[in-house]
Amino acid sequence: MLKTSLFSILLFVLSQKVIAQGFYDRATVQTIEVFFSATNWDAQLDALASSTEDYLLADSVRVNGIVYDSVGVKYKGNSSYNANNNKNPIHIALDWVHGSYDYQGYTDIKLQNGYQDPSMIREVLSYAILEQYMDCPKANFANVYINGTLRGLYSSAESINKKFYGDHYYTSDGAAFKCNPVGGAGPGSTISPDLKYINSDSASYANGYELKSTYGWNALVDMIDTLNNNFNAIESNLDVDRALWMLAFNNVLVNLDSYSGAFRQNYYLYKDLNERFITTCWDLNMSFAGFPGGTGSGASVSTTLDPMSNSTSSIHPLIVKMLGNAMYKRMYLAHIRTIVQEIFASADYITTANTIRATIDASVQADPYKFYSYTQYQNSLTTAVSGGGGGPGGGSTIPGIQALMTARVAYFNTNANYVLVAPTITGITSSNASPNYGQTITISATCSNETAVYLGFRLEHPLKFNRIPMFDDGAHNDGVAGDHIYGADITLNGVILEYYIYAENAVAGLFSPQRAEHEFHTLMINLPVPAIGEVLINELMADNGTTALDSNGENDDWIELYNTTANGIDLTGLYLSDDAANLMKWQIPIGTSVAANDVLVFWTDNDALQSGLHTNFKLSSAGELLILSDGITIYDQVIFGVQTTDVSYARCPDGGTFSFTAPTFDALNDCIATITEIEIPLQISIFPNPTAENVFISSTENNSLHVQVIDLQGRILYKIVTSEQLIEIPSSSWQSGYYRIIVQSETGKISNIPFLKE
Repeated sequence: MLKTSLFSILLFVLSQKVIAQGFYDRATVQTIEVFFSATNWDAQLDALASSTEDYLLADSVRVNGIVYDSVGVKYKGNSSYNANNNKNPIHIALDWVHGSYDYQGYTDIKLQNGYQDPSMIREVLSYAILEQYMDCPKANFANVYINGTLRGLYSSAESINKKFYGDHYYTSDGAAFKCNPVGGAGPGSTISPDLKYINSDSASYANGYELKSTYGWNALVDMIDTLNNNFNAIESNLDVDRALWMLAFNNVLVNLDSYSGAFRQNYYLYKDLNERFITTCWDLNMSFAGFPGGTGSGASVSTTLDPMSNSTSSIHPLIVKMLGNAMYKRMYLAHIRTIVQEIFASADYITTANTIRATIDASVQADPYKFYSYTQYQNSLTTAVSGGGGGPGGGSTIPGIQALMTARVAYFNTNANYVLVAPTITGITSSNASPNYGQTITISATCSNETAVYLGFRLEHPLKFNRIPMFDDGAHNDGVAGDHIYGADITLNGVILEYYIYAENAVAGLFSPQRAEHEFHTLMINLPVPAIGEVLINELMADNGTTALDSNGENDDWIELYNTTANGIDLTGLYLSDDAANLMKWQIPIGTSVAANDVLVFWTDNDALQSGLHTNFKLSSAGELLILSDGITIYDQVIFGVQTTDVSYARCPDGGTFSFTAPTFDALNDCIATITEIEIPLQISIFPNPTAENVFISSTENNSLHVQVIDLQGRILYKIVTSEQLIEIPSSSWQSGYYRIIVQSETGKISNIPFLKE
């Protein structure tokens, strides 16, 4: 029965939250096992790769011991794929057949085969560097087995999809494009996602960009038109700072299988809630000069790749336009200096590289199909390696990462643009260290060698930064005119002040903090938020069938907050989240209020772009955690189990104890209709019970079952997702004692059965 299983489900939910980051933990090597019934699986995958590029159905995939039946698997990649390879890049879609399947929230697993990389670490090391300057995928490694045979060590990079957008850009339903040519790039390619303006017809761009959302072509064409023909307005529809970081990163790391190279590809564009496209880097396995294709506009040498490379190119309009703008050029060069000084001149990357190498060393040795020898792998950090690689470009010389970057640092230190002297920024202060909402304060900064100083700020975390001038005129709480102390006033009509300083002279610029806009200074605002206990999560529905429609006519999940006081309450400064590690996942909009002794409905539908109160996450009908907080302090939280269609989980009486009840949408709760127990049994049996050996589950269900075994301490000992009608649980080696088996079907039925291990 649901009441008795709730504690076990709670433990399962909490344990899932704890390990949510584990799949891409760089200190671990994951284990992924793929099982095909057909012995000619490789030929079938090759046939699909050369024709429809569709998935081949795998009988099951096991990820770190958790089994998923009926999963989509296909080969991926352009130059890294070759039908003659024993080890090709792989894309696994856990949810290809069963839409509810995921591993720690991830539905897609993308695996790179180490082509053109004797070091094996280029992709993972590159993302470890990039994450310090802009949002990017997480990445680590996995040992991959097919039908029980090790295929080798793969790098594993997080897929850029709706989950990624929601986690980083606060919405997931914006216009999205994968910027790779349809059919792949290569020598002789006549189309690329180069951001060149062709005409106003979106069909003219269809072969150069892959639409990953249900709409967006007109927005893309508008942005490209603005970039090429109305550049003064570019900040209205492109996140310029992230584009500059991308270009700086590509240049410093000689990452030319990118927009900065010959094919102008391997990045994503996503239009966020600020109505601007954001660039996201992708496919970094050929960074550190592993790409043989060059810059696409003239000869270049990896060690001496100029930061102004492609600034006059006829095929790189983004670079030409950005570096043709004096301020953006100074910002770009500031980002170049930051990456070079923080990561490479300091040798920080060598520590990171050696840590990664220690993690994967044994797996590299065991890899039966690696493209390079273990000796080449050992030497590849410091020594150039020839041969290996396979496929187009295979056999070329790949520079040692450390040798390359040592030479790059030496080159930058003599480069005319790099050595230009930037201003300094010191003494950043606020006129009020603990301001109240609505107050006006002054941010001040002391500079030298500057001609202009700017303040970038925002008053809500998901919003874009506004850049305004700071003044040294004696009229902005900046001391006396001409003393190099600059001030700017801000009225704090938001929930938090996040800001940075940018100073420049005629030749160079500097940010504080230097990683801005990715990092920033923060000033907390004292908000008129309610006291703990004055606003509570009062009712939720995670499986809305016909109970209520939002303004878009959709049956979405919803929750209600309840004002326990006799006065109206402003909810400005509070957040809702379903992730204990990210309390600020969705911010309640400024000015949102709830009337005295009343409730307010929020749609938890991951449709934050819709008008009204729509969060950027959904509730899981399988049960999870919901939190109300101010971003630091938890005001209220509820952990709920498996939900039944059109049954609420609500406090009865209002503000009281949660139980299952008939819904009272947008109204105070009707506790007379409380459902004290909901029992939806599964047609299963568990035997033998008790047992000294393995235990079996027999099922007559016609859909997949999620099975977990939990001990009395709440630890999950075994998990599997399967559609088999006889399930064997390997319990023979477990210690004697009581355990609980929780079995849940995709239709919401659940059984929680204890068994005794003798």
